[in-house]
Amino acid sequence: MLRTRVPIMHNNRLLLVLLLALLLLASLLFGASLGLASQGWDAYDTGQRLTIEAPLKQVLYRRPQTEVRVDYRGAEWNVVLGSSSRLLSRGVIRNDLRPGRPVILVGYPRKDGSAEMRAERLILDGRTLELR
Repeated sequence: MLRTRVPIMHNNRLLLVLLLALLLLASLLFGASLGLASQGWDAYDTGQRLTIEAPLKQVLYRRPQTEVRVDYRGAEWNVVLGSSSRLLSRGVIRNDLRPGRPVILVGYPRKDGSAEMRAERLILDGRTLELR
């Protein structure tokens, strides 16, 4: 009986190529999901600046963005501040953002008219923090 042998080296190369292909596919899918998750500036009307002075109602530390909720003009507004690491690099610590804390938020409302704003500036106790 004749047996054909596939060299071990060939099997290892094939396995390595398949593993690299899977890693590439996983990284592409992960990158695409991050792109979909981030909220870009194009959804907001940068021609219309909005200033909200109100106490924080709720603080949400989420990935990829930190968000706060405030009552403004009879509606609950969601305000996107940016990533936690960006806030920290601008001098905002977790204790700075807490329910009941009065703040001034300067930013841009969503183009679709929903009660959401992307903050460009946060004013806490007279400290002006640029978030963009």
